[in-house]
Amino acid sequence: MKDDNGTAKSVRRLFGTDGVRDIANRGAMTPEFAASLGAAFVKFLKNHGASRPRIVVGKDTRRSCSMLEAALASGMASEGADVKLLGVFPTPGVSFTAKKHGFDGGAVISASHNPAEYNGIKFLDSGGCKLSDADEDEIASHIEAGGGDRPTGAGVGVIEPCGDGADYAAWLRKLAAPLRDCGLTLVIDAANGAAHRIAEEVFYDWRGHVFIEGNVPDGLNINAGCGVMHIDNMASSVKRLGADIGIAYDGDADRALLCDSLGRVIDGDVMLWVIGLYLESQGILGSGVAATVMSNMVLEEKLAARGIKTFRCPVGDRYVLEKMKETGAALGGEQSGHIIASNYTSTGDGLCTGILFLTACKKLSLDISSLIDDFPRYPQILRNLKISDQEAVMNSPHVHKAVENAEKSLEGKGRLLLRPSGTEPLIRIFVESRDERLMHSVCDEIEAAVSVYAQK
Repeated sequence: MKDDNGTAKSVRRLFGTDGVRDIANRGAMTPEFAASLGAAFVKFLKNHGASRPRIVVGKDTRRSCSMLEAALASGMASEGADVKLLGVFPTPGVSFTAKKHGFDGGAVISASHNPAEYNGIKFLDSGGCKLSDADEDEIASHIEAGGGDRPTGAGVGVIEPCGDGADYAAWLRKLAAPLRDCGLTLVIDAANGAAHRIAEEVFYDWRGHVFIEGNVPDGLNINAGCGVMHIDNMASSVKRLGADIGIAYDGDADRALLCDSLGRVIDGDVMLWVIGLYLESQGILGSGVAATVMSNMVLEEKLAARGIKTFRCPVGDRYVLEKMKETGAALGGEQSGHIIASNYTSTGDGLCTGILFLTACKKLSLDISSLIDDFPRYPQILRNLKISDQEAVMNSPHVHKAVENAEKSLEGKGRLLLRPSGTEPLIRIFVESRDERLMHSVCDEIEAAVSVYAQK
């Protein structure tokens, strides 16, 4: 049966879809636990061939980051790893640095789009990619096992600043260089997060006007009324300033959402379409585009019109990357703005995504203000039913039969997803179809079948 991502998989007790996350100084985000995570990551790297691991670490702008950075790095050094600290740095920048400079792994201290009181830790491999579920389970097993002899003397790791961070901004500037004379007026919202300095470096000599917002972090205002979580604020600025486009990041800048001159949101689906067309025109798209089960069906239609295949995968950028590797697709992403272009990055990169999108529009002579009109979405409906026994629903022959009948009705006209929430006692019913009457009818039928198991 399927989980909240639309796929069958076991429940992971410690790591979520984007590392370990909790309220800072509580639960899994105390200094003590951060140290144990760092030590366990080093044990994992040693088990996979790194005798004295070299690890690069970055963080976002949360007040708790320095506390957790000290603990995480200490845990790593205690197991004999040499740790290089980038300071405040975007997740994709840590990925870039790990890959370019031959580190055995990387770590990012960030809770991404969450409010400032939260924090998180995620790990990267030597190629700058997020770890697999199996890798994270192995790290968790080292924490559970505990103990073991630790090195002493020269065997203890060294913690020091990393001097390799400038390469990431230089790479982005080079990528954006052909666009500097395009004349577009931009609004950049850095979410008071990890990209606030680099965004200024990348766009400081843009020939058109550039207005940068969300670039004065104080440790508590990350994602607060800014960035992708409050896209309406940037959209208002775009309209007020007469800008051509807005680009908003989240706290660690691994994703971006855009808006056009009318303030309409350009989400990951539209970006996948536009960037996909561009990469295909350059002959570097590979086998197609990886998109999650939640991407609108119009994306498949628009890509198929150009002979481009779409490969569906569960929600989560780690699963997007897995699907890309499995199929040979060179582009993948989510509606939320996590976009991975494997010819450029190893993970989601909001800064790179914005530049690639502008490059695609320029090279393909696309009018940014008309893209939303040219992307007529399928109507969608999502219903959440409170169900305590999710397993009973997902294993019910009665529900299976209802789903089978619904899928027959939708064949060639839409699609259906029935899945349990991974975080709440809910069953989610998602239906998509151009025929809205059929969409609601199918959803009603599935709801009736599932409601037998509803909580009283």
